[in-house]
Amino acid sequence: MKIALAVEYDGAPFCGWQIQPHCHSVQAEVEQALSRIADEPISVSCSGRTDTGVHAVAQVVHFETQAVRPLRAWTFGANTHLSSSVAIHWAGEVQDDFHARFKALNRSYQYRILNRGTRSGLHAGKLSWVNQPLDADAMHAAAQRLLGVHDFSAFRSAYCQAKHAVRDLQQLDVKRSGQLITIDVRANGFLHNMVRILAGCLIRIGKGEASADWLQAVLAAGDRTQAGMTAPAQGLCFIQPTYPAEYEIPDFRAQTVTNPWE
Repeated sequence: MKIALAVEYDGAPFCGWQIQPHCHSVQAEVEQALSRIADEPISVSCSGRTDTGVHAVAQVVHFETQAVRPLRAWTFGANTHLSSSVAIHWAGEVQDDFHARFKALNRSYQYRILNRGTRSGLHAGKLSWVNQPLDADAMHAAAQRLLGVHDFSAFRSAYCQAKHAVRDLQQLDVKRSGQLITIDVRANGFLHNMVRILAGCLIRIGKGEASADWLQAVLAAGDRTQAGMTAPAQGLCFIQPTYPAEYEIPDFRAQTVTNPWE
Protein backbone atom coordinates (compact mmCIF):
# COMPACT_ATOMS: atom_id res chain seq x y z
CA MET A 1 0.00 0.00 0.00
CA LYS A 2 1.01 3.63 -0.43
CA ILE A 3 0.81 6.04 2.51
CA ALA A 4 1.08 9.82 2.50
CA LEU A 5 2.09 11.85 5.56
CA ALA A 6 2.29 15.51 6.55
CA VAL A 7 5.45 16.29 8.52
CA GLU A 8 6.02 19.42 10.58
CA TYR A 9 9.53 20.36 11.70
CA ASP A 10 11.85 22.96 13.13
CA GLY A 11 14.73 23.01 10.67
CA ALA A 12 17.30 24.49 13.06
CA PRO A 13 18.80 21.17 14.30
CA PHE A 14 19.04 19.67 10.81
CA CYS A 15 21.13 20.05 7.66
CA GLY A 16 17.94 20.20 5.60
CA TRP A 17 15.40 17.64 4.52
CA GLN A 18 17.49 15.36 2.30
CA ILE A 19 19.68 12.56 3.64
CA GLN A 20 23.38 13.50 3.56
CA PRO A 21 26.32 11.38 4.67
CA HIS A 22 27.97 14.02 6.87
CA CYS A 23 25.07 15.33 8.97
CA HIS A 24 21.63 14.61 10.40
CA SER A 25 18.64 15.31 8.14
CA VAL A 26 14.88 15.39 8.67
CA GLN A 27 14.43 12.64 6.10
CA ALA A 28 16.78 10.33 7.97
CA GLU A 29 14.92 10.85 11.22
CA VAL A 30 11.50 10.31 9.64
CA GLU A 31 12.62 7.15 7.82
CA GLN A 32 14.11 5.58 10.93
CA ALA A 33 10.90 6.22 12.88
CA LEU A 34 8.68 4.79 10.16
CA SER A 35 10.95 1.78 9.72
CA ARG A 36 10.51 0.94 13.40
CA ILE A 37 6.72 1.06 13.06
CA ALA A 38 6.72 -0.98 9.83
CA ASP A 39 9.41 -3.40 11.03
CA GLU A 40 10.95 -3.05 7.57
CA PRO A 41 13.10 -0.42 5.81
CA ILE A 42 11.04 2.60 4.74
CA SER A 43 12.13 5.18 2.18
CA VAL A 44 10.08 8.35 1.71
CA SER A 45 9.73 10.81 -1.18
CA CYS A 46 8.96 14.43 -0.31
CA SER A 47 7.02 17.23 -1.99
CA GLY A 48 9.89 19.72 -1.83
CA ARG A 49 13.34 19.57 -0.27
CA THR A 50 14.22 22.22 2.28
CA ASP A 51 17.70 23.53 3.11
CA THR A 52 19.57 23.75 6.40
CA GLY A 53 17.61 25.76 8.97
CA VAL A 54 14.38 25.94 6.92
CA HIS A 55 11.17 24.89 8.69
CA ALA A 56 7.97 23.20 7.51
CA VAL A 57 4.30 23.21 8.52
CA ALA A 58 3.22 20.40 6.18
CA GLN A 59 5.97 18.67 4.25
CA VAL A 60 3.99 16.00 2.40
CA VAL A 61 5.77 12.69 1.82
CA HIS A 62 4.76 9.28 0.56
CA PHE A 63 6.11 5.76 0.96
CA GLU A 64 5.19 2.22 0.03
CA THR A 65 5.04 -0.62 2.54
CA GLN A 66 3.92 -4.21 2.97
CA ALA A 67 3.15 -3.53 6.62
CA VAL A 68 -0.54 -3.25 7.50
CA ARG A 69 -0.91 -0.72 10.30
CA PRO A 70 -3.74 1.55 11.47
CA LEU A 71 -3.21 5.14 10.34
CA ARG A 72 -2.67 6.18 13.96
CA ALA A 73 0.49 4.07 13.98
CA TRP A 74 2.03 6.26 11.26
CA THR A 75 1.31 9.39 13.31
CA PHE A 76 1.17 8.72 17.05
CA GLY A 77 3.36 5.64 16.85
CA ALA A 78 6.03 7.19 14.66
CA ASN A 79 6.05 10.38 16.74
CA THR A 80 7.24 8.41 19.76
CA HIS A 81 10.45 7.71 17.83
CA LEU A 82 10.97 11.27 16.59
CA SER A 83 12.79 14.10 18.32
CA SER A 84 10.82 17.05 19.65
CA SER A 85 11.73 19.06 16.53
CA VAL A 86 9.77 16.77 14.17
CA ALA A 87 6.13 15.63 14.23
CA ILE A 88 3.87 13.76 11.83
CA HIS A 89 0.40 15.28 12.08
CA TRP A 90 -1.55 13.51 9.33
CA ALA A 91 -1.50 10.14 7.55
CA GLY A 92 -3.68 8.74 4.81
CA GLU A 93 -3.73 5.89 2.32
CA VAL A 94 -3.41 7.23 -1.24
CA GLN A 95 -3.87 5.95 -4.77
CA ASP A 96 -1.05 3.99 -6.38
CA ASP A 97 -0.29 6.80 -8.85
CA PHE A 98 0.13 9.46 -6.15
CA HIS A 99 3.58 11.04 -5.89
CA ALA A 100 4.32 13.72 -3.29
CA ARG A 101 6.58 15.68 -5.65
CA PHE A 102 5.34 15.08 -9.17
CA LYS A 103 1.60 15.34 -8.48
CA ALA A 104 1.86 18.67 -6.61
CA LEU A 105 0.12 21.54 -8.42
CA ASN A 106 2.00 24.20 -6.48
CA ARG A 107 3.90 24.84 -3.28
CA SER A 108 3.62 27.61 -0.71
CA TYR A 109 6.29 29.21 1.46
CA GLN A 110 6.29 32.02 3.97
CA TYR A 111 9.25 34.23 4.85
CA ARG A 112 9.01 36.09 8.17
CA ILE A 113 10.99 39.16 9.16
CA LEU A 114 11.17 40.75 12.59
CA ASN A 115 11.51 44.45 11.78
CA ARG A 116 12.64 46.27 14.90
CA GLY A 117 15.81 47.65 16.45
CA THR A 118 16.66 44.60 18.56
CA ARG A 119 16.77 40.91 17.73
CA SER A 120 14.35 38.37 19.21
CA GLY A 121 15.18 36.03 22.03
CA LEU A 122 11.84 34.22 22.16
CA HIS A 123 11.70 33.55 18.41
CA ALA A 124 15.41 33.08 17.71
CA GLY A 125 15.83 30.65 14.84
CA LYS A 126 12.24 31.15 13.64
CA LEU A 127 12.44 34.69 12.25
CA SER A 128 14.81 36.69 10.13
CA TRP A 129 15.73 40.10 11.59
CA VAL A 130 16.16 43.48 9.93
CA ASN A 131 16.82 46.41 12.28
CA GLN A 132 16.36 49.14 9.65
CA PRO A 133 12.77 50.27 8.99
CA LEU A 134 11.19 48.46 6.01
CA ASP A 135 8.46 49.84 3.75
CA ALA A 136 6.22 46.79 3.37
CA ASP A 137 3.90 48.58 0.94
CA ALA A 138 6.79 49.35 -1.42
CA MET A 139 7.96 45.74 -1.13
CA HIS A 140 4.51 44.43 -2.01
CA ALA A 141 4.06 46.77 -4.97
CA ALA A 142 7.43 45.76 -6.42
CA ALA A 143 6.72 42.08 -5.86
CA GLN A 144 3.62 42.20 -8.08
CA ARG A 145 5.83 42.85 -11.11
CA LEU A 146 7.28 39.35 -10.81
CA LEU A 147 3.99 37.46 -10.94
CA GLY A 148 3.38 35.11 -13.84
CA VAL A 149 5.50 32.77 -15.93
CA HIS A 150 9.10 33.98 -16.23
CA ASP A 151 12.67 32.80 -16.44
CA PHE A 152 13.86 33.23 -12.84
CA SER A 153 17.56 32.62 -13.55
CA ALA A 154 18.44 35.73 -11.52
CA PHE A 155 16.81 34.15 -8.47
CA ARG A 156 18.57 30.79 -8.33
CA SER A 157 21.75 29.80 -6.54
CA ALA A 158 24.91 28.74 -8.36
CA TYR A 159 24.28 25.21 -7.01
CA CYS A 160 20.78 24.90 -8.51
CA GLN A 161 20.46 21.68 -10.50
CA ALA A 162 17.12 22.43 -12.18
CA LYS A 163 17.15 21.85 -15.93
CA HIS A 164 15.54 25.23 -16.59
CA ALA A 165 14.55 28.33 -14.61
CA VAL A 166 11.04 28.96 -15.98
CA ARG A 167 8.50 29.02 -13.17
CA ASP A 168 4.93 30.23 -12.69
CA LEU A 169 4.98 32.61 -9.72
CA GLN A 170 1.34 32.71 -8.60
CA GLN A 171 1.57 34.73 -5.38
CA LEU A 172 4.12 37.11 -3.84
CA ASP A 173 2.42 39.12 -1.09
CA VAL A 174 4.13 41.29 1.51
CA LYS A 175 2.23 42.31 4.63
CA ARG A 176 3.09 44.02 7.90
CA SER A 177 1.51 43.26 11.27
CA GLY A 178 3.18 45.38 13.91
CA GLN A 179 6.86 44.49 13.98
CA LEU A 180 6.37 41.39 11.81
CA ILE A 181 6.61 41.41 8.02
CA THR A 182 5.51 38.29 6.15
CA ILE A 183 6.22 37.38 2.54
CA ASP A 184 3.82 34.74 1.22
CA VAL A 185 4.97 32.95 -1.93
CA ARG A 186 3.26 30.35 -4.10
CA ALA A 187 4.50 28.86 -7.39
CA ASN A 188 4.26 25.70 -9.44
CA GLY A 189 7.86 25.00 -8.42
CA PHE A 190 10.91 26.68 -6.95
CA LEU A 191 14.59 26.94 -7.79
CA HIS A 192 17.32 26.45 -5.21
CA ASN A 193 17.28 29.44 -2.82
CA MET A 194 14.65 31.18 -4.98
CA VAL A 195 12.43 32.32 -2.09
CA ARG A 196 15.36 33.54 -0.02
CA ILE A 197 16.80 35.50 -2.96
CA LEU A 198 13.39 37.03 -3.65
CA ALA A 199 13.18 37.98 0.02
CA GLY A 200 16.67 39.51 -0.12
CA CYS A 201 15.69 41.66 -3.11
CA LEU A 202 12.48 42.80 -1.44
CA ILE A 203 14.34 43.68 1.76
CA ARG A 204 16.63 45.88 -0.29
CA ILE A 205 13.59 47.64 -1.75
CA GLY A 206 12.04 47.96 1.72
CA LYS A 207 15.16 49.74 2.94
CA GLY A 208 14.90 52.22 0.07
CA GLU A 209 18.13 51.00 -1.54
CA ALA A 210 16.46 49.89 -4.78
CA SER A 211 13.25 50.40 -6.74
CA ALA A 212 10.57 48.27 -8.35
CA ASP A 213 12.12 49.12 -11.71
CA TRP A 214 15.42 47.64 -10.48
CA LEU A 215 13.70 44.40 -9.49
CA GLN A 216 12.07 44.09 -12.89
CA ALA A 217 15.40 44.78 -14.58
CA VAL A 218 17.04 42.02 -12.52
CA LEU A 219 14.36 39.58 -13.68
CA ALA A 220 14.86 40.57 -17.31
CA ALA A 221 18.66 40.34 -17.11
CA GLY A 222 18.60 36.80 -15.73
CA ASP A 223 21.88 37.46 -13.90
CA ARG A 224 22.16 36.29 -10.28
CA THR A 225 25.00 38.74 -9.59
CA GLN A 226 22.61 41.66 -10.12
CA ALA A 227 20.11 40.47 -7.51
CA GLY A 228 20.15 41.12 -3.79
CA MET A 229 21.46 39.02 -0.96
CA THR A 230 20.18 35.55 -0.10
CA ALA A 231 18.08 36.18 3.00
CA PRO A 232 18.85 34.02 6.08
CA ALA A 233 17.34 30.54 6.20
CA GLN A 234 15.74 30.81 9.63
CA GLY A 235 13.02 33.15 8.34
CA LEU A 236 11.76 30.62 5.81
CA CYS A 237 9.03 28.03 6.30
CA PHE A 238 7.62 25.58 3.76
CA ILE A 239 3.86 25.82 4.31
CA GLN A 240 2.44 23.06 2.10
CA PRO A 241 1.95 21.71 -1.41
CA THR A 242 -1.48 21.40 -3.01
CA TYR A 243 -2.72 18.47 -5.09
CA PRO A 244 -5.62 17.60 -7.40
CA ALA A 245 -8.82 16.99 -5.40
CA GLU A 246 -8.91 13.33 -6.43
CA TYR A 247 -6.05 12.54 -4.01
CA GLU A 248 -7.94 13.95 -1.00
CA ILE A 249 -4.89 15.54 0.60
CA PRO A 250 -6.18 18.04 3.20
CA ASP A 251 -5.57 21.77 3.27
CA PHE A 252 -3.36 21.81 6.33
CA ARG A 253 -3.63 25.55 6.88
CA ALA A 254 -7.34 25.12 7.51
CA GLN A 255 -6.80 22.11 9.80
CA THR A 256 -4.05 23.59 11.96
CA VAL A 257 -5.57 24.95 15.18
CA THR A 258 -2.49 26.84 16.27
CA ASN A 259 -0.28 27.74 13.34
CA PRO A 260 2.82 29.75 14.37
CA TRP A 261 3.34 30.72 10.75
CA GLU A 262 0.06 32.63 10.34
